Amino acid sequence: MMETSKGNTSPLKVQLVYTTNIQDPNVYSEVQEQRESPAPPKTSAAAQLDELMAHLSEMQATVAVKADISKRHLPDKQDHEASLDSMLGGLEQELQDLGIATVPKGHCASCRKPIAGKMIHALGQSWHPEHFVCTHCKEEIGPSPFFERSGLAYCPKDYHQLFSPRCAYCAAPILDKVLTAMNQTWHPEHFFCSHCGEVFGEEGFHEKDKKPYCRKDFLAMFSPKCGGCNLPVLENYLSAMDNVWHPECFVCGDCFSSFSTGSFFELDGRPFCELHYHHRRGTLCYGCGQPITGRCISAMGHRFHPEHFVCAFCLTQLSKGIFREQNDKTYCQSCFNKLFSL
Repeated sequence: MMETSKGNTSPLKVQLVYTTNIQDPNVYSEVQEQRESPAPPKTSAAAQLDELMAHLSEMQATVAVKADISKRHLPDKQDHEASLDSMLGGLEQELQDLGIATVPKGHCASCRKPIAGKMIHALGQSWHPEHFVCTHCKEEIGPSPFFERSGLAYCPKDYHQLFSPRCAYCAAPILDKVLTAMNQTWHPEHFFCSHCGEVFGEEGFHEKDKKPYCRKDFLAMFSPKCGGCNLPVLENYLSAMDNVWHPECFVCGDCFSSFSTGSFFELDGRPFCELHYHHRRGTLCYGCGQPITGRCISAMGHRFHPEHFVCAFCLTQLSKGIFREQNDKTYCQSCFNKLFSL
């Protein structure tokens, strides 16, 4: 941008302002520094321009003195702004009287006044650098990066505090990568097993009572345990005796044979086959060694099927329950007399 005077003077050099508009969330605005170039030999026009600029400097100094004197008598901010506007208007008029055109670069989106010096272009509008501030903390943003939300500018710190998702573990704003799980957001390094503290791998995680667990700890802590080996039951299982079992663990507590018929006997919280169940209960026939499920005869501290309670010599069934004992064997009266009478 260049400003020209109305006379025969050459163009006046003013500082160029470059603005760069980068899409949301960051917009940068920067001012290019003017580089000095070798001065050409002065001509009569240049000498006339130097004289004009010197006169302009004297006018600016005079205006500054007037502004300082006026400031001492301004009762409040409103009067100060009115006086400043008056001085700027007077300076603009004097410059125009000298043939120097004053063309503003635009109007500040904040104060609505013309921009004559450095300018920032952001959010599709122009600003005085000191008026382009964070909506929340009111700190000057200037050419620094910023975030836009609903047409308003925020410094990075306030934007993250106000709008960034927060980690469910540390409650701090998440500035970079965000992990979403269990209807919450997390820093990736803060989403780990609630028991062992290990970060989850490809196998994922399990949830219990709104807490995440790795597979190993979840199974160890919450999976049903086998009634036989007390290890977690993961896949196939049997349900019996108010418990779950690995199929290979549901066996007789004495002979460890599986229950091929699907039936078992329970004793003291353990499963047994029929034979060992009756053996533990003392309900095996002393004669045949098989379980007694119906009527039985108790004699000599043992139990017998009625048909197996016989004379040890003649094998006659002792149906009337009358017998003689010798050497832990039963005899009918006749055989006993024959064998053992003196």
